Amino acid sequence: MNPIHLLLTPQQLHIPDGFLSVGVSLIFWALTIIFVGLAIRNTRGELGERQIPLMGVMAAFIFAAQMINFPVAGGTSGHLLGGALAAIVLGPWAGILVMTTVVAVQGLVFQDGGLLVMGANIFNMGILTALIGYGLYRASVGRSRGVQLAIVGAASWLSVVAGALLVAFQLWLSGTSALRIVFPAMLGVHMLIGLGEALITVAALAFIFRTRPDLLSTNAQKRSGLGWILVGALIALAVIIISPFASANPDGLERVAIDMGFIQAGQAAPYEIIPDYTIPFLGESGFSTILAGLIGALIVGGLIYAISRFLRRKPAGAES
Repeated sequence: MNPIHLLLTPQQLHIPDGFLSVGVSLIFWALTIIFVGLAIRNTRGELGERQIPLMGVMAAFIFAAQMINFPVAGGTSGHLLGGALAAIVLGPWAGILVMTTVVAVQGLVFQDGGLLVMGANIFNMGILTALIGYGLYRASVGRSRGVQLAIVGAASWLSVVAGALLVAFQLWLSGTSALRIVFPAMLGVHMLIGLGEALITVAALAFIFRTRPDLLSTNAQKRSGLGWILVGALIALAVIIISPFASANPDGLERVAIDMGFIQAGQAAPYEIIPDYTIPFLGESGFSTILAGLIGALIVGGLIYAISRFLRRKPAGAES
């Protein structure tokens, strides 16, 4: 497979193998394992029965939303990361579990991001973004609705920029590109992409504020009804259906890799299951993309549902 072909998928910050050194990859695997372990410990026994479907729907929605690339300046595109949104709605630890599942499935099933660098991808897109988004959102609690949404927008934008700068730092540590070159390149394009992240996250939170404010992570007893779950599932389905019309422009990291001349360092995955978000025997058609998206949403939603069921709070009186 041509290394350039590796990046012709919903990338943004999905790093392919070959961009980072083994040492840097292992460091971020270790950090990711620590944070995912903390997320498991802090959610074990804390998840109520009504939160579990919400986590599954959030995972499916974020997977679907990441398939929609929107154009930004200079022939570049971006897409929602969703870490801030997941953490604000679900709480930081549940949000990290959702984002870890999404990024892992993207790499393992859709060959979107490398295997050796998966720890870095999870940390950059799932852990860092969730912690920044939730931390700033918590600082807004008790303020007016308008101030809260403004802070949410700033937090979402900052989460994308911070993730991009961490990728630049990782590329520099790996010897892939000089920091003085890759740092401003990643910063410039992702400052624009972050605006899209902010708009989508603020729109989603404004909708939740208006319809179901009890779902937000600051509420100790989150509730979720069948109607809300169906609405979330239908939104995810609608996003998948329009995914074939997403922008075909290179994403942020791909654009930087092309401009900086290190795109050829990308390595092909050792296997293919659903590469490039298309079903191999259906070719690169719109139907193939939609079917691949449906499969992916079902996988991530089902996995996080199973994980959260395992970690759920036991009913009162149940055996320990």
